Amino acid sequence: MKENICKEKMALVEKLGVHLENREQIAPVAARILAYIILTGKSGATFEDMVSVLCASKSTISTHLNHLQDLNKIEYFTKTGDRKKYFIINKNTIIQHVDRMISHWDEERAIHLEIKSYKEIQNEVKIKNEEEKFDLSFHNDYVKFVDEATASVKELREKLINNQFHI
Repeated sequence: MKENICKEKMALVEKLGVHLENREQIAPVAARILAYIILTGKSGATFEDMVSVLCASKSTISTHLNHLQDLNKIEYFTKTGDRKKYFIINKNTIIQHVDRMISHWDEERAIHLEIKSYKEIQNEVKIKNEEEKFDLSFHNDYVKFVDEATASVKELREKLINNQFHI
């Protein structure tokens, strides 16, 4: 049973690592470290665990841990009487990602509204044939989707800020 969980976790570390590598524009090993830390949770991942599980050298793990800390993607805590560092995801990393999503959607919304406005004017002023007029339903539906998605993500952001989640 434990072996299956370990295999499942490592398969997910690889899958999430590839995703993070592309999204965050970080090195493959750094992405796997970040994925492993995310999947280990609030108990934290130790340096020794990562060297062993990710099959990388101590210097490689150390370099990438330092880089991820410099990027404020991870942080660590220590336990009384224990000299180990326990690495966890920095909550602000998730908040920053959410902020980028919101900003991106706000830009998309503005562009769609501008295009829709242009098309409305064309429909009213320039295009006389009903069959040639622009259909605005896509823009209406897209703006509605973006508004709903943004509201949902903003709600998630507030919960993160108010410590309603333990990542």
